Amino acid sequence: MKINKNKKIELFYSMIRMRMIEEKIAEKYSEQEMRCPVHLSIGQEAIASGICMNLQKKDQVLSAHRSHFHYLAKGGSLKKMISEIYGKETGCAGGKGGSMHLIDIQAGLIAAVPIVGSTIPIGVGLAWANKLDNLKKIVVIFFGEGSTEEGVFYESINFAALHNLPVLFVCENNFYSVYSGLNKRQPKKRKLFNVAESLGVKGISLDGNNVEEIYLKAKKIIKSVQRTNHPFFIELSTYRFLEHCGPNNDDDLEYRPTSEILFWKKKCPIVKYKKKLLKEKVLNSKKLDKIYNEINLEINKSFKFAQKSKFPKNSNLMKNIYA
Repeated sequence: MKINKNKKIELFYSMIRMRMIEEKIAEKYSEQEMRCPVHLSIGQEAIASGICMNLQKKDQVLSAHRSHFHYLAKGGSLKKMISEIYGKETGCAGGKGGSMHLIDIQAGLIAAVPIVGSTIPIGVGLAWANKLDNLKKIVVIFFGEGSTEEGVFYESINFAALHNLPVLFVCENNFYSVYSGLNKRQPKKRKLFNVAESLGVKGISLDGNNVEEIYLKAKKIIKSVQRTNHPFFIELSTYRFLEHCGPNNDDDLEYRPTSEILFWKKKCPIVKYKKKLLKEKVLNSKKLDKIYNEINLEINKSFKFAQKSKFPKNSNLMKNIYA
């Protein structure tokens, strides 16, 4: 299956847009106007772009604390996202949630919950409800490899397999849970997609920095999930370039070898894809300038909108809660 020229540009645009947005968040975070923690995903753009470009508006996505890319790739409003990070009433959660609690039902981002592994059972429960209501939707759950060390991961995979639920489990394996490397947390020969298969869910492992491969494989997998209602597990190897939480580099902490960081930066999904598209003459310097200018304009407008927006009223404190 080949990808046409327009789709290639769309994939590149999606990735570079997300990168530029988070770079702007990192740049402005020190101004102390964003009063919530931010977990940035710079380096991991290919996964959200490649997966979400195959989803329909009705399909539903859940994420964790590193959720900006999933929200944007699913069609969420940049103005609403930046406003939320600034704690403003125009935010997607009314300014109550901040970066780690993005939610936009209209865009299909049902929840971003920072408790590790928590969105896995929530997503499976959502798929179960959709099945009971005979709603033809795919539920995609994004999570890090650290979530697979929670007991609820196994229970949820088992339940999804038992009841044939249309769930796509997407594990963004960036090899670190905060400052603890994978080698300190899991046996060397463990393959997470094999763990899923042992519980009755088909799985596959992919290069999380190859956006075209992700897009094409996800297209086939999502069609299969839609047709069969069987869940599927995708493990994608990737790497975050910045610190676990915050806008800075953390090379000085020495929990990640410098050689490892440089190795993964050479595998940057955006740099690699830009070179490929320039070589194929899908992109040229004029088209790139147009893309960068367009995205910069959108980003600047969104930040100005957020900064000018009002903070939530005290009367909103007890709205939209269960009890």
